[in-house]
Amino acid sequence: MKRITNDVFVEKAIKLEPKLIEKQVKPINIVSINKSGKVEPRAEIGELELFTLKKGESIVLDFGDHQVGYVSLKLKSIGSPQDAPAYLRLKFGEVPKEITENSEEYNGWISRSWIQEEYIHLDVLPTWLHLPRRYAFRFLEIYAVDTSLKFQVVVEEVVCRAVSAVDMEEVEPISASDPVLQRMDKVSLRTLLNCMQSVFEDGPKRDRRLWLGDLRLQALANYATFKDYELVKRCMYLFAGLIRDDGAIGACLFTEPEYLVDDTFMFDYSLFFISTLKDYYEATYDIKTVEELWPSAYRQIELSRMCFNERNVVQEGDSNWCFVDWKEGLNKQASAQAIYIYALNDGIVLAEALDKVQLADELKEERKRFVSAALNYFWDDKQGVFISGEKRQISYVSQVWMVLAGVKAGEEARMLMDRIVELKPEMGMVTPYMNHHFVEALILCGEKEKAIDYMKYYWGGMLFQGADTFWELYNPDNPQESPYGSSAVNSYCHAWSCTPAYLLRKLSDEV
Repeated sequence: MKRITNDVFVEKAIKLEPKLIEKQVKPINIVSINKSGKVEPRAEIGELELFTLKKGESIVLDFGDHQVGYVSLKLKSIGSPQDAPAYLRLKFGEVPKEITENSEEYNGWISRSWIQEEYIHLDVLPTWLHLPRRYAFRFLEIYAVDTSLKFQVVVEEVVCRAVSAVDMEEVEPISASDPVLQRMDKVSLRTLLNCMQSVFEDGPKRDRRLWLGDLRLQALANYATFKDYELVKRCMYLFAGLIRDDGAIGACLFTEPEYLVDDTFMFDYSLFFISTLKDYYEATYDIKTVEELWPSAYRQIELSRMCFNERNVVQEGDSNWCFVDWKEGLNKQASAQAIYIYALNDGIVLAEALDKVQLADELKEERKRFVSAALNYFWDDKQGVFISGEKRQISYVSQVWMVLAGVKAGEEARMLMDRIVELKPEMGMVTPYMNHHFVEALILCGEKEKAIDYMKYYWGGMLFQGADTFWELYNPDNPQESPYGSSAVNSYCHAWSCTPAYLLRKLSDEV
């Protein structure tokens, strides 16, 4: 793959890099965590210096909420003079069970290096230990792998320099009377805040990258809350400035050690650049940025057209792979067709905003053809649902995206959503990303009460599990599920799960 850099766009993005807000956060309690992940108080934080750690002993510190930042520890020894290095293991956990998991037993398919633990030798005590990495965590375990028989380690103080591009004090909480919705909003805001760093990261624990699918949803939540328009603009210029040689926009970008587009390209994520730009325009009316980025956006439509056959039906294959959801076995053909139509809708809005009347008319005609193809090829009149793929799979996602794209609208769309809920197909949804779109479809159909009830079931389920921030993946039927072979590397503060803050404000009349 050949990469191309638009230096003008990248330079604009560099100038928009935020100065991060820093806050000092200290632990609030000393706790115990059992094998099942249950947290129980052990001692007041003021008693920290009373704990002396010899070989095999540990303490767990609770910071009270999910933090993203840099940790420093003030350590000393007591007993006889230090006659050997202090050998410590520091383990950070976003959720309690991460503290109790044995990383040696990890057998997932992505790198074990994402597990947040450090083994450190300290030759001289007392000292301030400043850890160079940034961590995402609520709990910190300090475990003495070894000392010597003559001395013990004492933790005098622990401080986290928490960082974010925004401040929670900038946002008014929702006025809902329901305590579940109040808590949902708070956790959603915390999720978004901790993912807003020098870019909108997908997860501050893992992968710490800028993903376009996540950015689109983060930006919507941001417009309703923190209103940091400059950070969204920065990310859009990075995506448009770091591209494949044919103009394709990548699914994700690296920002360190240099700005670089990854070699992952997705049919749906590339198209969502159009939607992200449209949403930005509707939030800011910044037509100058739209003018500059429109050619990059429209190029995604041009490239996507190559993925359709002569009947205007999207072809299945690796060359136009869609993400859509992590659900194993999910056929994504119908969703891809609908997402293209969805992007056309947003492209029409942008073309009209730019007074490109002829192009807007051409896109409207194209939309008619592709909607007709979707109805002819994917609609099963007998079952009253959209099917997908050669095996005619029925799934939630096919219906949701056809509704969001407007292939079915009004009363027909409402009936379709009722039908799929009634059918409850085996091919469900597992990510907050896809569940967000399900709620959006309910709202679009006028089913606002059902949307709220579903949010309480889904995101409320994570709250019931003790979430301080919302997770990368949550399957109510299997909370331990992981797409990576082990939940040890799951992200428990993840960008695409932050949208209740947006949805609840969209539903403000109902909450």
